[in-house]
Parts: sequence; C-alpha cells; structure tokens
Amino acid sequence: MGAQNGKDLLVKVDMTGDGQFETVAGLRATRISFNAETVDVTSLSSAGGWRELLGGAGVKSASISGSGVFRDAGTDERARAIFFNGETPDFQIIIPDFGIIEGAFMISGLDYAGTHNGEATFELSLASAGQLTFVAD
Repeated sequence: MGAQNGKDLLVKVDMTGDGQFETVAGLRATRISFNAETVDVTSLSSAGGWRELLGGAGVKSASISGSGVFRDAGTDERARAIFFNGETPDFQIIIPDFGIIEGAFMISGLDYAGTHNGEATFELSLASAGQLTFVAD
C-alpha cells in the first residue's frame, strides 16, 4: 500500500437505519484505534518464567475520533440526535486501499468550540458498541 491522502479516510453514519450511509460532513482529521485486552494465564510452570497470554480471549474494542467544521445540517443534526438519544447506529469507516470497517458505535464525546474570528468547530468520539465487520479492498 502506497501513500494515501488523509482526506480519503471517511467516517459514514447510517442516517435512518436503512443501510444508507452518508459521510459525516466537515471532518478534517480522523483517527481509528483498535484495542484488545489481554488475559494473563501465567503460572509457576510457565516456561522460563515468561508471561503467557490466552489467545482469543479478552474484550476487543475500537474507537474513532474526528474533528472538523460544520458543513452539513443533516449529518450535524444526526450526530446530535445519536448522542442525546443514546443511540448506537451503524457506522462505516472507509480506509483507502485497506477496506471498510462497519458496525454499531456510540458517540461517547461531542465537543463544540469556536473563536471570535474563526469558524465553529466540533470534535467527535465514537466507541464500538458491538461486533465489527471488515471487508478488504
């Protein structure tokens, strides 16, 4: 995989629950992180005293963060509704030349900011709320 344009990493939300995804408008920066908890099964009989981990165990999670400017009333309103109603709709994360990650996410943080002589901005944090799927490009 060669160098990619950062603006091609997209976060899309299912606007109405019918599987039609729209890009969250105005995002300038986006980041996705995958995490897996480890389950330590080390015992006195572990070879050489080295830690042993139980494969396939532990909780997996993903988090997404993004920041940007207001551009589209529809996706702005949808993000607010998801947060204030505690919804966990499906999102898609498009990673160029890598694939598409899809699944339920909760908006765990929604921040708004602005300066006197600048644009209004927002920051969005998402936490996975179920199993995610991955389809390679």
